[in-house]
Amino acid sequence: MKGQIVSQQELIAARKELLSKEKELTQLQDEVSGRRRAMPWVKVDKDYAFETPDGKKTLAQLFDGRSQLVVYHFMFGPGWKAGCLGCSFFSDHVDGPNQHLSHHDVTFVAISRAPLAELEAYKKRMGWRFNWISSSASDFNYDFHVSFTKEEMAKGKVYYNFEMTDATTEELHGMSVFFKDDDGNVFHTYSSYARGDERALGTYMFLDLTPKGRNEGPNGNLTGWVKRHDEYENGSAATAAAR
Repeated sequence: MKGQIVSQQELIAARKELLSKEKELTQLQDEVSGRRRAMPWVKVDKDYAFETPDGKKTLAQLFDGRSQLVVYHFMFGPGWKAGCLGCSFFSDHVDGPNQHLSHHDVTFVAISRAPLAELEAYKKRMGWRFNWISSSASDFNYDFHVSFTKEEMAKGKVYYNFEMTDATTEELHGMSVFFKDDDGNVFHTYSSYARGDERALGTYMFLDLTPKGRNEGPNGNLTGWVKRHDEYENGSAATAAAR
């Protein structure tokens, strides 16, 4: 591919025109973020138990002394040999921001339905540091519509991303946010699914600046090019160097 070749003056004129659109998008993002913060909350009255490296914990205990909790619903079912490719790609973007989130009243945790030992083994393989725990002993994944029972799958449709959609897998991904008040009450404030997670993918933000963009081929998704970071040709060396 090759872009249109123009003079420097023509480039600046085109860039200024695009800049006006970028500013509109930034303002719209600010507006949407404000509306997101203004969304109504739902109190979480159900008791959920999670298996963590520090023993059993409740949802309220996951906040770890902070008032806000971000949960990434990582696709990893019991018995899986590896985590979802897309979720692994997402998780490569967590540890950097998480150094700052923990100092800004936000706790991040990934939650999957697989047993803790399976999650810990994959986490060690990938070199991640964020907290990753198991919801295998509770209905948490089902209640937040990222895991589906065999009965739901048999019907051919499941409730995901706020609508009924074709049932293709028992595990899907998403993100949910919670708030805990001074009395210990926990509230569900927000959830997003499908492409709603993209705002956290720094790799995409860089690619969107380049001439080829995401360049994801006919499938139009990351599965055509992304690999788990230790599965690239020089993955092991690159991972070792990063550590």
